[in-house]
Amino acid sequence: MFEFLAGALAEGAEEATEEVAEVVEEAATSGPSWLQDAISKFGKTPLEAWITFAALAVLGIALLVIARSQKKWNAKVLAFGALSIALSFVLSCIRLFRMPNGGSVTPASMLPVMLFSAAYGVGPGFLAGLVYGVLQALQGGAVFAEVGQFLLDYLLAFTVLGLAGLAKKLPKTWGLYCAIIIAALARVICHTLAGVLFWDTAPWASFVYNITYLGPDTLICIVLAFMIAKPVMRIMKAQ
Repeated sequence: MFEFLAGALAEGAEEATEEVAEVVEEAATSGPSWLQDAISKFGKTPLEAWITFAALAVLGIALLVIARSQKKWNAKVLAFGALSIALSFVLSCIRLFRMPNGGSVTPASMLPVMLFSAAYGVGPGFLAGLVYGVLQALQGGAVFAEVGQFLLDYLLAFTVLGLAGLAKKLPKTWGLYCAIIIAALARVICHTLAGVLFWDTAPWASFVYNITYLGPDTLICIVLAFMIAKPVMRIMKAQ
C-alpha cells in the first residue's frame, strides 16, 4: 500500500513539474511582461516631463516647509513680507540693462525678499518668493512654452530666493552674503534648465545668458546688503 501511495505521489509531482515548465515556457515566449512594458514606457518619458515632475516635487516640499512654519506667522511677519514683496516688485520694474530674450539687471530687486527670508527663515522666504514669482509672471504677461517652463522660469526660480533664509544657520559675519549667493545661484539653475529643456538652448549658452544679468544683479544685492542689511534686519527682528 505504501508503495502504491509513493508511486501516486511521484506521478503527481512529475505532472505538476511538467505543467509549471509549460507555464514558464509560455510566459517566456509570449512577449514582454507587464513589468518590462512599464519600464519601457518609463524609459520613453521625455526629460522635460521628468523635470516638470521634479519642479512640482520641489514646490511641494517648499509648501510643506511653509506649512510647518505656520507658528512663525503673525501680523508683523505678514506686514514685513508684504512690504518686501512690494519693494522687490517695484525695483524689478527699474531695469538698468535689459537682455534681448528676457531677464534684466535691476537695482537689487531680489534683495528685499532675501532680507525678509534671512530675518524670518526659509519657510516664510519661500512663500514670499512664490508670491513674488506670480507677480513677475503677471508683470509683462508671461509667455511660456509649456507648464514645466512656467514652473521653472517663474514659480520655482523666485521661490528659491527663500534660500537666503539659510543665513540663520550660518555665521553672522559672512552668512548673509553666502546665503544670498546660494539663493541667486539656485535661481540661475532654474532659468538655465528652462532654457535647455524648453527653448532648445545649449547648457553652457543658457547658463552664460542667465549669469550675464543675474551675476551683476546679485553683486548689487551683496553691496547694498553690506550697507543696509544690519539696520533693516534689526528693525524686522525687533519685538
